[in-house]
Amino acid sequence: MDGTLLEAWASQKSFRPRDQDPPAGDGGNASVDFRGQRRSNVTHQSTTDPDARLYKKATGQPARLGYLGHVLMENRSGLLVNATVTAADGYGEREAALAMISGLSGRRCTVAADKGYDSRECVAQLRARHATPHVAQFGATGHRGSAIDGRTTRHAGYRVSQQKRKLVEQGFGWMKTVGGLRKLRHRGGPLVTWVFTFAAAAYNIVRLRRLLPATA
Repeated sequence: MDGTLLEAWASQKSFRPRDQDPPAGDGGNASVDFRGQRRSNVTHQSTTDPDARLYKKATGQPARLGYLGHVLMENRSGLLVNATVTAADGYGEREAALAMISGLSGRRCTVAADKGYDSRECVAQLRARHATPHVAQFGATGHRGSAIDGRTTRHAGYRVSQQKRKLVEQGFGWMKTVGGLRKLRHRGGPLVTWVFTFAAAAYNIVRLRRLLPATA
């Protein structure tokens, strides 16, 4: 399971204080100077796409208005078995992952994920859902460290999961380039979710072509 940032179809200029009316101007692209202003999703909102949130995926990257797209992938085939979109915040990835795992049949399984899912709460909730968390370790085991210890990492299956989980990046890459989702062309959470799910289904069709045996 993994998530990716989907850039919203809204500009930084549209991210205004919630209690402020749009500035009057003689055109549709009025000049806005937000240097030195403290802007957050609590105090500000996009007037173009109110469902979009200001978010940055990693340290050192610029914050962008967007959504988080999430997928659950079957490791053996690389097919996407579930997809959803949430608001871009610090909790969306873990909450979406738990919701997608809950939607499985209930059989015991292993779940690979990157370091962003390495928290004691997330690991405990995965185990409660009969899923063995093969999560990449964030740091050393112990207080404020990784929630995954040698009882999990010593198994060969853990190492296989860490290798196979990177297949999900191929799906995200295809959806953003061929699928046209690097910059969204739709606004509003429900419509963005529909477009993202459709792109995931299209990717599966393309990948099935590689998995099916060649016929003479």
